Amino acid sequence: MKRILQYFKREVVLTVALIAALASFLLVPPGAHTLAGVDTTTLLMLFSLMTIVAGFRHMGAFDKLAGAVTSRIKTLRGLAMTLIAANFLLAMVATNDVALITLVPFTLLLMRGAKIQHLTLTVVLETIAANLGSMVTPIGNPQNLYLYSSGKLGAADFPGLTWPYAAVAFVLLMACCLFIPKDVVKPSAAAESKLPARRLWLYAALAVIALLSLAKIIPAWALAIVVAVAVFMVDRPVLKQVDYTLLATFVCFFVFVASAKAYAPVSAWLEGLMAGSPLVTSLLVSQVISNVPACLLLSPFTKSTSTLMLGVNIGGLGTIVASLASLISFRLYGAAEGAKKGLFMGVFTVMNVLFLAAMLLLAWAMGAI
Repeated sequence: MKRILQYFKREVVLTVALIAALASFLLVPPGAHTLAGVDTTTLLMLFSLMTIVAGFRHMGAFDKLAGAVTSRIKTLRGLAMTLIAANFLLAMVATNDVALITLVPFTLLLMRGAKIQHLTLTVVLETIAANLGSMVTPIGNPQNLYLYSSGKLGAADFPGLTWPYAAVAFVLLMACCLFIPKDVVKPSAAAESKLPARRLWLYAALAVIALLSLAKIIPAWALAIVVAVAVFMVDRPVLKQVDYTLLATFVCFFVFVASAKAYAPVSAWLEGLMAGSPLVTSLLVSQVISNVPACLLLSPFTKSTSTLMLGVNIGGLGTIVASLASLISFRLYGAAEGAKKGLFMGVFTVMNVLFLAAMLLLAWAMGAI
């Protein structure tokens, strides 16, 4: 019981989601609408993609790639720019969480001789890069995957709607690197050990099948079965690395949203908020409960899905809880030797406010607000 309580204390978002789901039964008793509200397609796709990405990470593919990318860097500024750009790009194909889990520890290792303010700024900019780079693709983050798999947006809609924001964000990220000096750094060596060929081919094949599923050629349930069976037979430990907490959180919020939608007063209130300004509403809600649950909560109450998508993605900026990926960076940074959590929070807040202001200004100029 103590371990269970510690788990729920550690996983705050899941705890809140579970409480919200149970409390919603006081408004509307569970029934057929509850089961209908659970989007199994999104859950199966999320499970499959997380398993494939965990497999690549488990074999060291991302570490080897990071080592190869940074092996020829000679200055601290160049290293920071490369790592930030790598987070931006990796988040598009492996989610913002995976990009930070892979590259922030790598950053802490490569920059451990740098001044703490330069290291802190780099990690903060990496976090912003992962959060904003991930909005370009349907698989960059969980909220995009939900909007895509539920049929609310097409695959081409994401880059089509977000490329101006991503382009401006990337330029600003590179400009911020000018605050980091050109101190000489020792080049890093890419990992010399070879990747296991059998597992590499396995996950490459599964990735191809996943792309076919994303293109809606193969159903999500078939993909999930193939992934689960193949990984169980060849690389069983990877199944333990899947983020089942995120899946459980999704289920809880699906239940909560189903109840909220079925309860007329709450439904009318949320529809009113989203009718006024879907981008601002989704952005503000993201600041409190983070952008993934904000997307799940608000999506049934608006027809302007593209604006909602922009709101929850831009809404990943701001508070430390606005995006779960930001909490991952904070935990990884805080566990490093010599870390200054107060400094991190200060730099994080300033940079996030500045980037959020820039994104909102661009959204206003483009008529999204």
